[in-house]
Amino acid sequence: MSFDRYGTDVLNNDWRKPKNGRAVEISSDLGLVLEEVMTDFCGEIVAVDRDLRTVTLEDRRAKRRTFPMGPGFLLEGRPVILCPPVTQKGPELPTRTASGSIAVHGTKARVARASRIFVEGRHDAELVEKVWGDDLRIEGVVVEYLDGIDDLSEHLRDFQPGPNRRVGVLVDHLVPGSKESRIAQSIMKSEQGKHVLIVGHPYIDVWAAVKPERLGKKAWPDVPRHLEWKKGVCQAFGWPHRDQADIARAWKHILGGVRGFQDLEPALLGRVEELIDFVTQA
Repeated sequence: MSFDRYGTDVLNNDWRKPKNGRAVEISSDLGLVLEEVMTDFCGEIVAVDRDLRTVTLEDRRAKRRTFPMGPGFLLEGRPVILCPPVTQKGPELPTRTASGSIAVHGTKARVARASRIFVEGRHDAELVEKVWGDDLRIEGVVVEYLDGIDDLSEHLRDFQPGPNRRVGVLVDHLVPGSKESRIAQSIMKSEQGKHVLIVGHPYIDVWAAVKPERLGKKAWPDVPRHLEWKKGVCQAFGWPHRDQADIARAWKHILGGVRGFQDLEPALLGRVEELIDFVTQA
């Protein structure tokens, strides 16, 4: 038998392979016990946020920490890359709409009325659509967003409200002394205001009309005046907030926590219902 004095050729093997093996992708399923390699924190996955792409681990002392999905975890000592879990939705039809109304299945949307509901921004419109969308389609009510109400008077002048062409307006931060309040009062006292109803909620942004408990928070943070409110919220909650894309992802996360009317503050619920009643009377 011949003897190879130099041993085997190390280049014939994967000599760069890590000691514990190469990382493989796995689903971030609840119940998995993982170790985060940078902090050595070890715990069970108790919560997964698909929108923010984070997982929350709970250790044996019931302490929780949240980490971004991706590489940097060990499962039974082997490296893994966490990916969002695959979810399946059942075919059951709901008996109630998100607003609490009785669901009417198989009914076509009504032809849009001439009357409209105006809201300040895209996020307002998306929240109204998520909770009241089914009701609005049955009633034939269209919701439009304005990018703020500074130019509300011009929008109304272009729209030309009338007896059968009413306009309901939902305004953020409609509190005494605010800019929004002064604009609303001026319009309601003008000729334009005859067929217009302006109502609002007290929150500086519609984000805060979502109950913080839906996000696992006790309250919305107090943001210093020198900070942009949405960025300040993200910063206080430990969410990414460098650019508009981060803000958009934060809103998607917030909106994803809204299942229906029960997740919104009454100060918003009553105002939207009031607007729907106003524009459907025309």
